[in-house]
Formats: sequence, structure tokens, C-alpha cells
Amino acid sequence: MSLLFVFDMDQVLYDYNWAQRMSGMTQLTGHSLERLRELWWHQDGEMAAEAGAFGSAEEYLDAFCDAIDCEVEREDWLRLRADAMTPWPDSIAAVRRASEFGQVTLLTNNGPLTGENLPRVAPELVDLFGDHLFASSFYGARKPDPVVFERVLARYDVAAADTFFADDMPENVAGAASVGIAAHHFTSAAGMRAAIEEFADARGRSAA
Repeated sequence: MSLLFVFDMDQVLYDYNWAQRMSGMTQLTGHSLERLRELWWHQDGEMAAEAGAFGSAEEYLDAFCDAIDCEVEREDWLRLRADAMTPWPDSIAAVRRASEFGQVTLLTNNGPLTGENLPRVAPELVDLFGDHLFASSFYGARKPDPVVFERVLARYDVAAADTFFADDMPENVAGAASVGIAAHHFTSAAGMRAAIEEFADARGRSAA
């Protein structure tokens, strides 16, 4: 029996300071936060990107710059994203524990610019997840849409009953649970680790 462990990134494995990132973006672009929300951070902008509206990092950045009518360099965009993230060692240790029971993979609601550069913005995850760092845009759907979870299961060819998912947002947890995944609402690293142990034990899996 193969077990799959799927983890969200922001507010589960990292503290993500969105306000800090947006402060940097306002300085970079000259737009206020309110104006940036009007131009990009909405259903047809960033959320559409997270759902796979743009096929590559280049397409994403071109669309972003067109929308805000301002040229933003790729390196500046990535720097602001990475600088707003602080790793949570205890959460990462819980993922390492999960990797002793089965395959671990990342599922974060992000567009392709972040998705294609996850080793850059989340370097602490590289040795643990390897090539299994994915943004929702990779799957062409975003959480909490059940479709994204179905596509994760298909990619790994694992049954929902043998899959564990952790996320800090209740609606995303509900989306995973709706397709039969053992979904955990993250509130602490200790709680997530206990849930991982319970899940593995229930399926008769011993640590490798």
C-alpha cells in the first residue's frame, strides 16, 4: 500500500507575511494596495493564475505587468515573495516524519511564476520534497475545487483513502475531504504531526 501526504505551504510550512509582500510591491510599482487589488489580486487576475490561466511563468509575468501597467522584473517579483516567507522548522520536521511513511508532495495555491520557482522561494523544502513541489496552476485548478485534489490523486495513482492532506484553510480541507482524502485542518505543527502518525497507524504503515 502506497501512502501519499499532501501539504499546503503558506501558514502551514511557512509564515507568510502578505502585508510585507504587498508593501514591497507598492513601493516597486507606485500603486497603492487598493489599486493593486483592483488591477490584479482578484478573481480574474491572481486567482485565475492559480487555477492555471497562464501556461508559464513568462505568460504570467507578462499578464501581470500588462494589468498593472508597470514593468516588474522577474527577480524583483520573486525576491518580494521569498522575503515575505519564514520557515516553520517544526512543521517541516512533521513533513520529514511523513516522508518515512510514504510520498510527500506540495500543493499550494499559486500561479506559475511562483510554481516554477518554488525551489527559489522555499529552499528549505528542496531536499525534503525533491521534484514534488507543485503549485495549483500545475494542475489547472485551485483549492478548494475538488478537481485539483482529483488530479493530484491521478498523478500519483493513489487512492483517496490512502492520502493525507493538511491545510490551514477550512474550505480547502473540506474540498479534499469531499473526494475522500483524510484531510487535516492545520492549527499547529504538533497537531499536524499527531495527525500524520494517526493516519499512518490506521493504515498499518510503519516508518521506513
